[in-house]
Amino acid sequence: MKTAVWLYLFLFVALFDLHAQYPILTPFAISLGAAPSFIGLMMGIYSITHLPGNVVAGIGVDRFGSRLFIVFSLAAAGIILIFQSTVTDPWQLLALRSISGFVLAFLSPACMTLLARIARNQVEQRKLMAGNGFVHTLASVVSPAAGAYLVAQIGFTTAFLVLGWVLIGTAACALLFIREAPKKAVAADGIDEVGGHDAPALGRDADSDAGTGQTIPWLVFVIPVAMSCAQGILSFELPMMAKTQEAMMTTGLLFSVVSLGALSTLSMMFLNRKSPYLRTLWGAFMMAITYFAIAAGVPLPFYVLLFILGMAKGVIFPALSSLLIELSGGARYGRTFSVLSIAFSIGAFIGPLMAGHFRTYVSPYYIAFVALMLAVSILPFHAIKSSGGSSAHFSKTG
Repeated sequence: MKTAVWLYLFLFVALFDLHAQYPILTPFAISLGAAPSFIGLMMGIYSITHLPGNVVAGIGVDRFGSRLFIVFSLAAAGIILIFQSTVTDPWQLLALRSISGFVLAFLSPACMTLLARIARNQVEQRKLMAGNGFVHTLASVVSPAAGAYLVAQIGFTTAFLVLGWVLIGTAACALLFIREAPKKAVAADGIDEVGGHDAPALGRDADSDAGTGQTIPWLVFVIPVAMSCAQGILSFELPMMAKTQEAMMTTGLLFSVVSLGALSTLSMMFLNRKSPYLRTLWGAFMMAITYFAIAAGVPLPFYVLLFILGMAKGVIFPALSSLLIELSGGARYGRTFSVLSIAFSIGAFIGPLMAGHFRTYVSPYYIAFVALMLAVSILPFHAIKSSGGSSAHFSKTG
């Protein structure tokens, strides 16, 4: 488990660095003369360039392991941030963000695959996935406010330089301290907590024949597409509120409120004993209703609604990872998490693009609500139908 500790540490630093950019990229683009529609395009391009990177990661991680992909992703992202500190017009920023989207696409599949291979049994895998979500959320609690404060103190140029060098330093440490996990068979610990049946063996050789793994119903991925679409809309809308440095600090704090909400549910470890499918479904429903409440102007403080959004997010993320591990039968983790990253990238491309183009006609939060409710409505029927014999697995709790 020493590898998991190091991985969590480096993930925390890397994610802190990356999330610190959320509240400052939009004001930076505006300072370069970018229009809202262009900013939506920039955020969408960043997500869509994840796709080829996800495909490469899905094949490469299974074949060559996670370590080198993690190091490359962090180092390349740091170099791009250093170049980003020198841009003078929006098109240069667009080009660099598109390249950044490609190189960072390797990070998530590589890290999640390494965590899945470290585990000795299914229960341990769920705990490691929950730990991944916890570290991710903990880093995002303070980083948006820290990023906004950093820019307020030293300006955009120096802030991007600092963040870039931090990523490069993290990549160097990862190269020294992260060790590749062996491709070994992992026991299922007899009884599957979710369905009450014998669970499939986990952690089989990733280079085995395709037939050794179970087929994951493709429509399971409607949830990550819808969820990232809604998250992309929120990431687009909140920074649009920042017209001054003081407002930018407020935006950073609002991002932190979302992360605090996620941290609250991630800390409820008893949730890991419940069905990953039911956690995913009800978390997405809770998120959809909250977006509707924001769009409809429900008389609740905005930060309370954002906190509830974060709570739903904290339920969905670890549950979705655990669900995919169980549905995959423990084979080809790299490909499984690559497809998950592709689904997130597609949604994150659609969300900001639609928000940038339609925000003058309808609240983008309504778009987020519709996307999530469609996913919640589709998943129970189509995912169970397409999974055949796995329907019992979906319907039972722990």
